[in-house]
Amino acid sequence: MELFHRILKTAVDGGASDIHIKIGSPVIFRINRDLVAIECPIPTAEWMNKVIDTMVPKHGRKRLEDDREVDFSYYVEGLGRFRTNLFQQRGSFCLAMRHVKANVPTFEQLGLLPSLRQIAESQRGIVLVSGATGSGKSTTLAAMIEHINENSKKHIITLEDPIEFVFEDNQSVVEQREVGLDTTSFAMGLKHILRQDPDIIMIGEMRDAISVAAAINSADTGHLVLSTVHTTNAAQAVSRVLEFFKADEREQVRRQLAATMKAVVCQRMVPTIDGSMVPAQEIMINTPTVRKLIEENRLDKLPAAIETGNDDGMLSFNQHLFQLVKDGKVTKEAALAKATNPQALEMNFQGIFLDEARRILS
Repeated sequence: MELFHRILKTAVDGGASDIHIKIGSPVIFRINRDLVAIECPIPTAEWMNKVIDTMVPKHGRKRLEDDREVDFSYYVEGLGRFRTNLFQQRGSFCLAMRHVKANVPTFEQLGLLPSLRQIAESQRGIVLVSGATGSGKSTTLAAMIEHINENSKKHIITLEDPIEFVFEDNQSVVEQREVGLDTTSFAMGLKHILRQDPDIIMIGEMRDAISVAAAINSADTGHLVLSTVHTTNAAQAVSRVLEFFKADEREQVRRQLAATMKAVVCQRMVPTIDGSMVPAQEIMINTPTVRKLIEENRLDKLPAAIETGNDDGMLSFNQHLFQLVKDGKVTKEAALAKATNPQALEMNFQGIFLDEARRILS
């Protein structure tokens, strides 16, 4: 394991976010979104098998045997925790690992919008953090949990697969449950979670109808539920959640979502002028207008509601990207590459602001 741990240390020291190890190929790091091959011995099948035998936890071995892939967390003293996915391609195993920083980053360190504090301080409802893979959803969620932990006396229960950030009790009591280690499945973990007297429930990912139904039920009974979902903008989160259900169930679920959803925060990582990354965020708050649009199944109007909802704390991607450019954090080119509507953003840079969203809502 000496070479393996040297690879991990090189990745951490070099600021790599991800590590890719494949038999017969160079080890690859992802640094600032770019893939970089490093100089080290090419992994062999024998070496990879030894690494797998050592690092896969006992509770993950049966899942690996049954599914040919498994998610787990791997900890190395002095380096921290790595979120790990072990999978097969062309009959041999590959490793994809993401370094998780030991300390939970603050809102300021992540460059998150100040309004996320108010969202995290909500007493009840469903808060979804959405975005593509690698957009920092889990890190933003962790920052929100830590903000609560530092400022409120709450009982927080998390259900994760695997556990990424480790929280230490501060003002709150935080209990973290890992699927496979502390409970057999998300479904089983969610089945009895309300009996554990939580104030706040964090579900690592909304991945099926069971997790969504549990979130709705928990929010409906006065709890705050935080989770993630894979979508490219905030408005799509509602549609994505509904897709987990059968067609004849969606009407009821949509009305339940309209009643229990608190906010959706979507983010995209944008390269900064100084060579780092910053999240561009879109925020949808469940205002009376948003609630009515969801109830009436006019989901195509949600982007317009976001764009015109600044007074209620909402912000579109284009609006945040415009602000990031104005503040000198990102270039116009980088902002346009991440914009939902590049043409409209280009017009904004030229001082032209159309009130198209209000016309759509009228």
